[in-house]
Amino acid sequence: MRSAPTILHLDMDAFFASAEQASKPSLRGKAVIVGGLGPRGVVATASYEARVLGVHSAMPMAQARRLAPNAAYLVPRFAFYRSISEQVMALLRALSPLVEPLSLDEAFVDLEAGGTAWDAESARLAGVKLRADIRAVTGLTGSVGLAASKMLAKIASEQAKPDGLVLIEPGTERALLGPMSVRTLPGVGPATGDHLRRAGIHTVEELAEAGEDELVRLLGKSLGHALYAMALARDERPVVAERETKSVSVEDTYDVDIHDRVRVALEVQRLADRCVRRLRGAGLSGRTIVLKVRRYDFSTLTRSETLRGPTDDPAVVREAAARLLESVDTTGGVRLLGVGVSGLADFTQEDLFAQAAGEREAEDTGEDREVEAAKDAAVEVPVERRWVAGHDVAHAEFGHGWVQGSGLGRVTVRFETPDSGVGRVRTFAVDDPALAAAEPLPLVSRGSGAVVDGASA
Repeated sequence: MRSAPTILHLDMDAFFASAEQASKPSLRGKAVIVGGLGPRGVVATASYEARVLGVHSAMPMAQARRLAPNAAYLVPRFAFYRSISEQVMALLRALSPLVEPLSLDEAFVDLEAGGTAWDAESARLAGVKLRADIRAVTGLTGSVGLAASKMLAKIASEQAKPDGLVLIEPGTERALLGPMSVRTLPGVGPATGDHLRRAGIHTVEELAEAGEDELVRLLGKSLGHALYAMALARDERPVVAERETKSVSVEDTYDVDIHDRVRVALEVQRLADRCVRRLRGAGLSGRTIVLKVRRYDFSTLTRSETLRGPTDDPAVVREAAARLLESVDTTGGVRLLGVGVSGLADFTQEDLFAQAAGEREAEDTGEDREVEAAKDAAVEVPVERRWVAGHDVAHAEFGHGWVQGSGLGRVTVRFETPDSGVGRVRTFAVDDPALAAAEPLPLVSRGSGAVVDGASA
């Protein structure tokens, strides 16, 4: 482990919810919950105002509504969040070539590799500047942890939340970790935590005192050795700039179980097409097609088929997914479907099956056209569902706004922008020709003077 706290961990504060609050002046300082709004939806992110009420990520949305009935409930805008994430990651890469993104809002940075920091003071200054730059460029806040290892840097950023910076001085790690719960350590989830608790081990200090042999006896060789090392604050994992993508997949959860076998098949075909679009967007191909089916009783089945060579041909993926579906009993109903591709490569091997599929598509028989028409009808969304809660719209007379809600042929819109005051609310018919979907506005105007890589942003 290094002798200076030059590993930085950044975690944006309540990222999705904070982005929505910054985008919508009327929601600032109020409880905001972002996630799936259907009866089976879950919370993706809750603002700190909502967390005070007991709402947290991965909670069923129905439970969140009971805890916070007056909160604003919004559907995620992932393209918007991704654009903000790209701005943040650009700031991190200006600090070092070794940036390890963990998600849209979280990453490790090796400051030493970038020559940005070499001791505690230079690391602290880098962290302070980063937080200021993030606020200037995105209008949002992030919490920073600095330490001599990845494990400790992540623990430090958690302590820094919200909107803070914590630096763990080398030599103080054992004293800091000792009184913490064993659940603080990576790899200790609810089941492992309960197992340790039953053995009388509650804190990291008690974990270290138990000894390596006892932990191996309790937890097995791999986890026992790993947890003992972490209890002693040992973590030699490097910051890895490129995390290899192992698979590409898409899945949908349905508000109402699907019982119609034809509809299930059409959904699988649609998911296969989406998966291939994502695969091609990443410049990848893959050999193994995976089908995931969660049935009415929550039992989850996976089926896979490995091709002769990697492909990114949608016809090949569709046909493989259809074959896999034939081996799954969906009689009782399906609540989730997913299609994935693994065994990835950055090239495509021409395949005779792909060529044959392409020739069949080129023929495009009348029967094929009927299937496509049926598919379109099956997934057609009622007109009022075009107006998704939280998403952006523009009106010919009133300008930019966002959807507060829709139903019964009406849509309610609040007209405001990130740099306006709280906007006014108006209601329209869902088919009002003056109302249209719109792209999100930037949270910080270009005239703000923020600097990224030495250039005005």
